[in-house]
Amino acid sequence: MTKILLVEDNTEIRENICEILELAGYQVNPAANGKEGYEKALAERPDLILCDIMMPVLDGYGLLHLISKNESLKDVPFIFLTAKTERSDLRKGMEMGADDYIMKPFNDVELLSAIESRLHKINLHRQKAISQNSYQAFLKEVEGDIDLNTFSNAQPAHFKKKQQIYTENKRPYFLYYLNKGKIRTYKVNDSGKELTIGLYATGDFFGYHALLKNGMYNESAETLEECEISMVPREDFERLINNHKKVAQQFIRLLANHIAEREEQLINLAYNSLRKRVADAIVTLLKKYKQENDLNFSIHISREDIAHIAGTTTESLIRTLSDFKQEKLIETEAGTVKILNEEKLHSMAN
Repeated sequence: MTKILLVEDNTEIRENICEILELAGYQVNPAANGKEGYEKALAERPDLILCDIMMPVLDGYGLLHLISKNESLKDVPFIFLTAKTERSDLRKGMEMGADDYIMKPFNDVELLSAIESRLHKINLHRQKAISQNSYQAFLKEVEGDIDLNTFSNAQPAHFKKKQQIYTENKRPYFLYYLNKGKIRTYKVNDSGKELTIGLYATGDFFGYHALLKNGMYNESAETLEECEISMVPREDFERLINNHKKVAQQFIRLLANHIAEREEQLINLAYNSLRKRVADAIVTLLKKYKQENDLNFSIHISREDIAHIAGTTTESLIRTLSDFKQEKLIETEAGTVKILNEEKLHSMAN
């Protein structure tokens, strides 16, 4: 169960928030001030911290400072609950490392949406970190057993934008590792319509599904921009999987994550409205390709590629993007989409 540390000095507000969170299925650990909150965080590491700013003994800024300096707690998402709306107050908190603000008064939907959004982001970040570290773990596992020159020191292959890497129903010969760039995998129906089923960023492995099942590719892969890709020969990959339990477990986890993502995609395609699918497609691009230091995310991508992610026609996609632009959710210019309001896109209603 997800554990939330709630730091709030107002007894009535604290009890109300506790009730809302517990009804939503969270385990809540309440504290009346920053000092008590820090002690509870040290005793039992929370998955997320909700914290008021103005409190006795130790205020919210003081607690955030202590949390950010503690190696075991600094990665815990931190959300301020505050009635302070001055720009300088918001900037101070964000510069100190706060992840979000919830303005008082707020309703239960606003509270739960902010928490769910932040938890979702941190989970994606952790999954991406696992993926980015997997290549180093891969090399470490085989050291001494296999000649690393066969793949680690080999010159990577360079691919141009919109270049195919492999195609559906072909036999796999390599495990692919993306050193730099963006990749999509996709399927094509009998009418020639494409649906993007996977997006890959720097640090990702791809093309391993067919290798693991010892069959043909079920999808095609192409570059979204110029890419640099390392290719591990099939024989080395199979030897690695068969001889190294930890590496096999790593790829099983990657495969499980991929299956979960595809299940969610199928549900979205079946039940979500066009506006919701397009909003989700944009948010998916943000979550996959946003860098740590990006304040305002933008991506250069064709309307056709976004349509393939959303599962719609290019014409319908363009009309929906135009609506989003008028609603100040995004900006578009010369093939670039810039997100102006991530929260509204993420919480787009059906």
